[in-house]
Amino acid sequence: MTKLLVVTGLTESLFSSHMDEYPEHEQASLGQLYQAKLDELRAENQNVSDSTGTIGRSKGASVASSHQQISVAVVTEFVRWNEEALTRCTLFSSQPATLAANVKAVFTCLLDQVSQYITDGLERARDSLTEAAAMRERFVLGTNLSRRVAAAAASAAEAAAAAGESSFRSFMVAVQRCGSSVAIVQQYFANSISRLLLPVDGAHAASCEEMATAMSSAEGAAYKGLQQCIETVMAEVERLLSAEQKATDYRSPDDGMAPDHRPTNACTRVVAYLSRVLEAAFTALEGLNKQAFLTELGNRLYKGLLNHWQKFTFNPSGGLRLKRDITEYGEFVRSFNAPSVDEKFELLGILANVFIVAPESLSSLFEGTPSIRKDAQRFIQLREDYKSAKLASRLSSLWSGSS
Repeated sequence: MTKLLVVTGLTESLFSSHMDEYPEHEQASLGQLYQAKLDELRAENQNVSDSTGTIGRSKGASVASSHQQISVAVVTEFVRWNEEALTRCTLFSSQPATLAANVKAVFTCLLDQVSQYITDGLERARDSLTEAAAMRERFVLGTNLSRRVAAAAASAAEAAAAAGESSFRSFMVAVQRCGSSVAIVQQYFANSISRLLLPVDGAHAASCEEMATAMSSAEGAAYKGLQQCIETVMAEVERLLSAEQKATDYRSPDDGMAPDHRPTNACTRVVAYLSRVLEAAFTALEGLNKQAFLTELGNRLYKGLLNHWQKFTFNPSGGLRLKRDITEYGEFVRSFNAPSVDEKFELLGILANVFIVAPESLSSLFEGTPSIRKDAQRFIQLREDYKSAKLASRLSSLWSGSS
């Protein structure tokens, strides 16, 4: 036993200088593996791009980004390298404090690698959203266009919309894979790293903080991209409303025909689009991220519709048609599970009554819902009979009395 201790002591003294340098060599090795993997992925992406050839700009952004998507398999490979390094750490570190320091250094390499990899992936997906937005800006329809120019511009706008929808889906895939990648790292920390840090006071807490800091750059990129996704969706909603909504939808001629109780074509198109594109968001987002995204989108949709409807004039049958549209929109946004958004669309349904009731009933319409009186004032001015029924003077005392 004494001889064994002597041999062990001699071994440690002989290799102590090399052991001091071990963490640096381990970190350098992990860095080389990471760089080699990135070079390999870039080469694969280049080969795919070369084989694809020249493609239309309407599809280019989405096709390019799909080949550069975040891969959970790649992150798993990063973790495997780290596990192998962890085994060597345990072998070469005899003291708990030394082991904890070496493990922390090795784990920091993984955090840096995963953070950079998923952040870069999210930024590439954001680039596709930015390119699609630039396409939309180029093809905003002007006025006084010839029929041929207008048709070409409309076709280009549809291509830009398709690029926007594709980039939206790609970004949601990136967000989902980002979340999966972070979960893999967190699980690895809990299963393999945590127990080796606990013996040293403060080491575990420091690594937890470092992990949160490392992932904050990815969180920032995800947040910015989700804001762009909302802009992408609202731009297409506005395009569909502008292209599909007709003045006669809400001001149908009084020809004795029964009123049309179907939602307008514009409403049907918008809801179909939202149902289709948001399927990716429902799948990709979770928890508070999902709640915040859908709540903000619901609020933006509410404001967008309010602004849109103020471009039209309404008669009573048009008011009924508007209520049908509002019901359709309201039923859809209920899938958001956002009570504040549901409340807004319920109030919209009440607001639409200003177009249906007789002039003498307007004053009592909002007694129970004073919160929408301001919007009601604006909407009443859109009534077809606003001037002929002298509603401005009739209601002035009501508004002044309630202010």
